Amino acid sequence: MPEIKIAVQAKSMRMPLDRLLPIVKRWNAHAVELDARGDINPQSLSQTGIRQLRKTFDDYEVRVAAVGFRTRRGYDSDEDLDRRMEATKAALKFAYDLGAAWVINQVGHVPEEPQGPRWNLLLEALTDLGRFGQRTGALIAAETGSESGADLARLIQALPPGSLGVAFNPGKLIINGFSPQEALTALGPDVSYVYAQDGVRDLAQGRGIEVQLGRGSADLPALFGALEEHGYRGYWTVLREQSTNPVPEMADAVSYLRNL
Repeated sequence: MPEIKIAVQAKSMRMPLDRLLPIVKRWNAHAVELDARGDINPQSLSQTGIRQLRKTFDDYEVRVAAVGFRTRRGYDSDEDLDRRMEATKAALKFAYDLGAAWVINQVGHVPEEPQGPRWNLLLEALTDLGRFGQRTGALIAAETGSESGADLARLIQALPPGSLGVAFNPGKLIINGFSPQEALTALGPDVSYVYAQDGVRDLAQGRGIEVQLGRGSADLPALFGALEEHGYRGYWTVLREQSTNPVPEMADAVSYLRNL
């Protein structure tokens, strides 16, 4: 069984990069997912700034796994869409400049029926971003969780080949009432990035909640085996969105993944 390539989401750590990278190095993690909607703005970063950023990562022998660029609206909404598209393209170029192949976003609501204005707008926007990404060298990966795996697979099949990857997040799927196993059955060949996040359904409150990795409903060993069957060799990125004490919990998550 191959070694898991472990990455750490910078946004979850809630600290500047100069404090984060020594910790990631100490954990023997391989890479970091940067947040291009937070401290770093690709549209305002000069080529000198990008070179300095690459040198910082090189000094710690840590790679950039992906760039997170989670927009407030998806590409199915025409409100400020032109500006959102321009910013996304800047994030794609930024990712490529840092050696990362993927920009992660939730692309928008996938309509139940493959027709209508929102469906057409989503296809048009993602086709445009896919063409730009193929020219640039980095592509969008749609994070799972806001729809079933089957619905997301239907969207991918409607796009030109190679337009959109999948950032598979079992925790988000569980929290939103979907089955990670069923999603992986539908999306397996298109998975290009994986999150190590866990969750449970709180029946008393009628909703899902995030929990520490290994303490929820995500069957990580089974998912790892299924992804291996699909030939997945990419990163498993640790994150914690709701924790009040994320750093030690993420350290435990890194250890948990190694023990797989």
